[in-house]
Amino acid sequence: MFKMIIRARLEHYVKKYFKRHPEVKLVAVTGSVGKTGTKIAIGTVLSEKYKVRLHEGNYNSDLSSPVSMLGVAFPEDIRNLKHWGAVFKAMRQRIKAPTDVDIIIQEVGTDRVGQVPHFGKYTRPDIAVVTAVSAEHMEYFGTLDAVAAEELSVANYSKKALINRDNIAGEYAKFITNPNLRTYGTSEGAEYRFETADTVANDGYNGQFIAPEWELGAPATINLLGEHSMRGAVAAGAVGATLGMTGDEIARGLAKIAAVSGRMNVLRGVENTTLIDDTYNSSPLAAKSALQTLYQFGAPQRIAVLGSMNELGEMSAQAHTELGELCDPVELAHVVTVGAEAEKYLAPAARARGCHVVSFRSPIDAGAYVHKMLEPGAVVLFKGSQGGIFLEEAVKVVLHSTDDQEKLVRQSTDWMAKKQVFFDSLS
Repeated sequence: MFKMIIRARLEHYVKKYFKRHPEVKLVAVTGSVGKTGTKIAIGTVLSEKYKVRLHEGNYNSDLSSPVSMLGVAFPEDIRNLKHWGAVFKAMRQRIKAPTDVDIIIQEVGTDRVGQVPHFGKYTRPDIAVVTAVSAEHMEYFGTLDAVAAEELSVANYSKKALINRDNIAGEYAKFITNPNLRTYGTSEGAEYRFETADTVANDGYNGQFIAPEWELGAPATINLLGEHSMRGAVAAGAVGATLGMTGDEIARGLAKIAAVSGRMNVLRGVENTTLIDDTYNSSPLAAKSALQTLYQFGAPQRIAVLGSMNELGEMSAQAHTELGELCDPVELAHVVTVGAEAEKYLAPAARARGCHVVSFRSPIDAGAYVHKMLEPGAVVLFKGSQGGIFLEEAVKVVLHSTDDQEKLVRQSTDWMAKKQVFFDSLS
């Protein structure tokens, strides 16, 4: 009951804000994977022309989303009414003050049925961006159709919608009723797309950004790793074009997009090695894309460190097995797994393909093993879920410089304390 009262008050203030400031546009970003990176990419591009507000973290829950949209600090103790009183006061002040932004970009998350539809009960985004439909929180959703209905609901209550054509299959069209819909991606059929002219695996992509608003494409560079990462940048360009930005403005913004910590972020490792830090979280679609990106690197040695993918419910065995079957012994010198589900299902599937596989419970032990096996010039992918996996601690073991530890996810005092409890439980 306490949470419901707090949530109702927060949503009331959001409604008042947009009623008081109708000139401020709202861009909502949702999807099974890639929300935060896409949100930040959109903010980077739009900042070439507009004043933008977004929270760089994943403040996307039913309590944090309203606070994030109005640019107010989230309370340290959500059970403390006094703390919420300070939040309410700050939100009222934000409503009364002249607007300080042109566009608000808000990530919308979900871990059970009804959360994305609920966002539409107190907002009407000017543009909705849907990044993907794939297996997530399957213990609650059960089927991919249920995931699709949840994620795509945002398209129906928004004024305009942009959908990732490369991922969201035509079978999900039955969940979309909004005619103001366009697609983005890297495939030829997408209305907003990036046509690659030159690819360098660890440097990014040169090419042209194509938009239906223009007769000719805009030459552009995207400095991200992996085609799946590039789609977030294309979404950013699509939002920019929809909001009236020029090709030159969008190209400048695209060139400034950088990888987010823990999301296909390239770091320097010991022995002149390259580390692909994709440790923020993991899901079947994202893990498969990351592995395919690793294969694109020309290197004397490739190693895949793959952690369990959490919250997959009854799909866990199949999803981990399928990822293991994608492990190619020709491409990989070692497959290293961390976590029970990866050891139980992914490891046997990779061994059956002929891969050399070792499994660990601790990410630190996995990092130590990789350190021992590294050859100069190797490329190592680290990909796993957060809870009970924490592969950023494996990355830490093979970093070239301790200064780069600040680029890793979950390094705050609170997070390190939580991880220490987990490590202690392993001993």
